[in-house]
Amino acid sequence: MAKKSVATLQTGSKRLTKAIKMVKKDGSNYYSFVETIISPDLVSDWLNKK
Repeated sequence: MAKKSVATLQTGSKRLTKAIKMVKKDGSNYYSFVETIISPDLVSDWLNKK
């Protein structure tokens, strides 16, 4: 299972969230980190997406 990390950022009037997830590479035992800065409402959708 992928490890999840979420941090909340505020820039001016917008609320943003930086989300990081660990994704296993296909066909190997290696993991990579994928990170993005998105709206807080979309975090759970992004983390559940494969």
